[in-house]
Amino acid sequence: MTLTQHAPAPAAAGVRPGNQASLIVHGQDRTGIVAAVSSVLSKHQANIVQLDQYSDDPHGGTFFQRTVFSAPNLKAILPAVEADLQRQLAGGFELDFQLRDMSVPKRVAIFASKSDHCLLDLLWRHRRGELPVNVAMVVSNHTDHADEVRFFGIPFFHVPSPAGPDKSAAEAEHLKLLAGNVDFVVLARYMQILSNDFIERLGVPIINIHHSFLPAFIGAGPYAKAKQRGVKLVGATAHYVTEDLDEGPIIEQDVVRVNHAHTVEDLQRRGADVERAVLSRAVQWHSEDRVIRHGNHTIVFA
Repeated sequence: MTLTQHAPAPAAAGVRPGNQASLIVHGQDRTGIVAAVSSVLSKHQANIVQLDQYSDDPHGGTFFQRTVFSAPNLKAILPAVEADLQRQLAGGFELDFQLRDMSVPKRVAIFASKSDHCLLDLLWRHRRGELPVNVAMVVSNHTDHADEVRFFGIPFFHVPSPAGPDKSAAEAEHLKLLAGNVDFVVLARYMQILSNDFIERLGVPIINIHHSFLPAFIGAGPYAKAKQRGVKLVGATAHYVTEDLDEGPIIEQDVVRVNHAHTVEDLQRRGADVERAVLSRAVQWHSEDRVIRHGNHTIVFA
């Protein structure tokens, strides 16, 4: 197994909202949840900056809420806020919640193969401060983009992947790189199938961009298939990776109109534009705690 690291200068920092925290709450809907959350935050003199909520059934369905709050001494009060939320929400309402200091960006690893449009778009947006993440590394089964990644000041790791079905050696190297070092992974047109064992052992969310408006045109050559069918729209889907290939919870989708005069190359170019936009939105929303997974679908407070 050959492992090549290109170690450049430290990565540029993403957006870091100062003195703000996110609170995600979900569970059985019932009267008093919003009041309980507000009461805890008010007790600690925290100011609610954003609040979104949704219930899938107003008569006892599942409740979802995203709250962003600020406080001058946020880091100092967070442990006490969490303890009070544990008593009020987990104890009193039997709800699940996640509390996170948003000034600490999530660490992401980007996986890529030969196509570079999604990879470079994410790195460019990160450099401009549009994505509130820390890009910990780029991992690829090819060396084509090592120089471009180095230009952005991001560590690049080359982990070859064998042509056969057994990817265990490559995945073992991936786990050595990722374990404890990232909060989520983005597959930016990484053209390798991840094994169920790898997904389970990695234990962090994985976001994939699929070059079609799922479930249409799954497999190789989607734009050629789309051209043959005379489609009027091409699109892209960003979703979480699960053990069921290309069937994980969808985060974002979009389409662009095409017509009979467009060639396969035209469709690919327009499709690449949609892929970039869809993936960047999915990464941003995930990194801002705007996406709540519920079964095999998502609630997105965007």
